[in-house]
Amino acid sequence: MDRVLVALDVATAREALALADTLRGAVAGFKVGSQLFTAAGPEIVRTLVARGDKVFLDLKFHDIPNTVAGAIASATRLGAWMLTVHASGGAAMLEAARESAERSTEPGRTRPLVIAVTVLTSLDAATLNAVGVAASPLDQAVHLAKIVKAAGLDGVVASPQETAAIRRAIGSDFVIVTPGIRGGSAASGAAGSPHKDDQQRTSTPVGAIEAGSSYLVVGRPIAAAEKPREAATRIAEELAGR
Repeated sequence: MDRVLVALDVATAREALALADTLRGAVAGFKVGSQLFTAAGPEIVRTLVARGDKVFLDLKFHDIPNTVAGAIASATRLGAWMLTVHASGGAAMLEAARESAERSTEPGRTRPLVIAVTVLTSLDAATLNAVGVAASPLDQAVHLAKIVKAAGLDGVVASPQETAAIRRAIGSDFVIVTPGIRGGSAASGAAGSPHKDDQQRTSTPVGAIEAGSSYLVVGRPIAAAEKPREAATRIAEELAGR
């Protein structure tokens, strides 16, 4: 349970809080992404934090350094445990994000982890090539991870297929957050989703952890399950001792 973060990718604060109440204690924390944050605003983060939850605020900031620094400061003051920016924003933006998190953390509180998204799990080599990136998803993710590490950030978001290579290139003292978790216990009990599964580069929970992932972000396999808490518990049991 200490490595599974559940994506609260729902349309309303009521749905998000109900799901969090169902899963609290069975998972490590909750991801608030752009869908929920746009619908419910910063108050959803404050509410979850007030209930004792770790909140992974996954808004993938990508802008000029000063604008990103301001956004990181606001997110830090909300009490988020972990924040994301886009690694492709460049070294200056990444450094501004880290420095802002440090400045904005109140005395006596722990600075949020600031991590950077490498290559979205929905992208494949053809899509990268179409937008002017000649490298493969693997090579691009490792390249960006090195930039992130040099900028002093805490880690990256990367697909399961790049995790092992990033771990080898960067070392053990680096957070790797892995979305795209499918199969294994993550496939058991899930209800059908009305949306096409747009994840291209995926793995089972065990496969991702064995590749070197620090945290798994699991969405539909838990949230869409008939019994979400049981689905989360099955994943935790599958990962026990690994």
